[in-house]
Amino acid sequence: MFGYIANIGPASLVLILIIALVIFGPGKLPGVGKALGESISGFKKGLNGDEGEKKEETKEVE
Repeated sequence: MFGYIANIGPASLVLILIIALVIFGPGKLPGVGKALGESISGFKKGLNGDEGEKKEETKEVE
C-alpha cells in the first residue's frame, strides 16, 4: 500500500522540508509538525483498538 514511500531519498526529503518552510513559515512549522505527529499517533492508536488503552491503563496503575 505504501511501497512508493520507500523510494523517497534524502534529496526529496530536503526539498519537501524547504517547500513546507516556505508555505508555513518558520514560526508555524513546529506547530504543524506537532499536529502531524499527534495525528499519526492517534491513527496508530485507532488501528490498535483498545489494546493501546489497556496498556496505558496498566502503566498508570503500576
